Amino acid sequence: MEMYLENKTALVTGGNRGLGRAMALELARHGAKVLIVGRNQEKTEETIEIGKKQNLNLVPYFCDLADETEINNLKAKIIKEHNSPHVLINNAGTAIRKVVSDLSLSEWNKVMDINLTSAFLLSKAFIPGMKEYKWGRIINLTSIMAHIGSAERAVYCASKHALMALTKCMALELVDHGINVVAISPGYYETDLTAPLRQNEDANNELMKNTPAKRWGKPEEIGKIAAFICSPAANFMTGNDILSDGGWVAQ
Repeated sequence: MEMYLENKTALVTGGNRGLGRAMALELARHGAKVLIVGRNQEKTEETIEIGKKQNLNLVPYFCDLADETEINNLKAKIIKEHNSPHVLINNAGTAIRKVVSDLSLSEWNKVMDINLTSAFLLSKAFIPGMKEYKWGRIINLTSIMAHIGSAERAVYCASKHALMALTKCMALELVDHGINVVAISPGYYETDLTAPLRQNEDANNELMKNTPAKRWGKPEEIGKIAAFICSPAANFMTGNDILSDGGWVAQ
């Protein structure tokens, strides 16, 4: 295992479960101290325990990423305790499925605050530190829904399309500072959140019929993509999106 993240700190929002956990563990395996940010204490403790068994350096933080005051407090605490992170993974997300005519403004704002605004605020908070290091990685978790439209997913699709645009704009602004900004667009992955869908035989069969690879993605596959983006092999990679969806969008 190459320890190319030794002496570096990474922050992963939603790092206590699913794809976020997989990315946090994989970056830690490459030597990073990983700060995992979430709200669910049980899932956070579970992730920390997994890390301990593998002798990985994981540090828990709790924050409501829909609350700007909490994000500002998180920034101050992290900089005081660890300095600014070298790697920021904006992974936290939420979704509401409704047609536009039934969607309330508060529901729209909730999804936008977590999926998009938190990525903006956290990037804004930690870019100055990355500039001082003359090195940094910002990874934004978008989605296959950043590439298409989908009925009843208007606010989710809008937030992910916007996050993709933010990725490209930040990449152009930061390229002269040694900071690379890359998006990852996952398809359908095996996580606790998708368990009900996988357990529904009809829904699962329909989804697999429309997935060329005919399987669900495994979280560790996203973890390895994130680690690659942080590796020296990806130094020339910025402003792009990495689709990992079993061919779903290619159809």
